[in-house]
Amino acid sequence: MVRRKFHFLVLFVMLAVLVSSCMPGSDASRMKSPAGFFMGVWHGWVAPVSLVVGLFNPSIRVYESENTGWWYDFGFYIALIGGFGGLSLFRKKKKD
Repeated sequence: MVRRKFHFLVLFVMLAVLVSSCMPGSDASRMKSPAGFFMGVWHGWVAPVSLVVGLFNPSIRVYESENTGWWYDFGFYIALIGGFGGLSLFRKKKKD
């Protein structure tokens, strides 16, 4: 049981590092070219985490201002809607 909790903790820490490494406004997200569709998808997935981290670190933003425009927006909103709205598909339906 302790081993399982340790594995869960290690997985959680690794996931937190992965998510925080490419948030909009971080040093890792500053690229030579503006953020495109796939970065928009990633930023949409990590938007809730970016919002919380942005409260403590003002350089982190939810939305990348240096982007390609429509394609970045499309990826960002697809990830927001699909990532969080899609969770309702996994909920158990109430039996009447």
